[in-house]
Amino acid sequence: MSSGKSPASLSLDADNLWAYQMTHGDAGWEAFPTYLDALVAVVLPMLEAIGLRITFFVVGQDAALEKNHAAIAALATAGHEIGNHSFRHQPWLHLYTLDEIHTELARTEEALQAVTGQRPVGFRGPGYSLSPDVLRALMDRGYEYDASTLPTVIGPLARRYYFRSARLSPQQRSERAHLYGHARDGLQPLKPYQWVAGPQSLVEIPVTTMPLTRVPIHISYVLYLAGPSPAAAYRYFSAALRMCALRGVQPSILLHPLDFLGVDDVDSLQFFPGMHLTGARKRETVERCLRTFAERFEVAPLREHARALKASGSLPGKSPWKVRSPSASAVPERIPG
Repeated sequence: MSSGKSPASLSLDADNLWAYQMTHGDAGWEAFPTYLDALVAVVLPMLEAIGLRITFFVVGQDAALEKNHAAIAALATAGHEIGNHSFRHQPWLHLYTLDEIHTELARTEEALQAVTGQRPVGFRGPGYSLSPDVLRALMDRGYEYDASTLPTVIGPLARRYYFRSARLSPQQRSERAHLYGHARDGLQPLKPYQWVAGPQSLVEIPVTTMPLTRVPIHISYVLYLAGPSPAAAYRYFSAALRMCALRGVQPSILLHPLDFLGVDDVDSLQFFPGMHLTGARKRETVERCLRTFAERFEVAPLREHARALKASGSLPGKSPWKVRSPSASAVPERIPG
């Protein structure tokens, strides 16, 4: 990172069709339907045209299925980082035992390495799910960074919107009770820090939200605004980047597959915000936002961002045992030495 621009990072959570269906309670997800081929066909040319390398957080179950191998391998071949997004993509990962978490991580590592040749060094929990045991397992397994925290106040509103159309049993609603986090997550740090437990440490790079207001700025929310006005959506994203620069925040922006795929590409996810838009209209807005991001910041995969932050020696530290619930944590304190 030497262009003179402020560092930043960009990632895409490769949540597949079946993962959305499972979380929503839709029938048929057990067959693991996929749209990864369609996603890769549109996202790789766009990133190449802009000159971006990013991190793709891939679900282990997808990498374990031969029908997805070509699409996932193409991401690594194009020079992108492959991160661990759990094996089963269950947003209640925080309820797992430590042994179950190790198994979840190990199965994904093995599947990803077999397909891409990369052993992941970064993790993002499904649905921003995080717990002390998840952090303990990541440190024990030699991970360099986590990117599971989302410092926003609107988690309960997003969850209520999602549940409004979901077909879930009482038990399933209980499992998903912390989906998208709590309002108190808005108190989490916006700038990167590190989890410190004795000699072990792990860089935490939060998904960036708007400084001060803590409302989401990742592209899925921008596209929600683009429904009535693409120009207003772009102005919102551009203003968020300016605010990050003014507040000294190195933004880490998040993408999802449905930022690139519209109702004409995936007609079974119409419950998801913004799915009334066509894929072409979405991609036009996304490309404009990403070009602006690349013009203003030196955008890199999360692995490179984390290593640069670690090398700076200025990250505040925090105990991982203070994590209270999924993506909820206290303000970090500097660790002596």
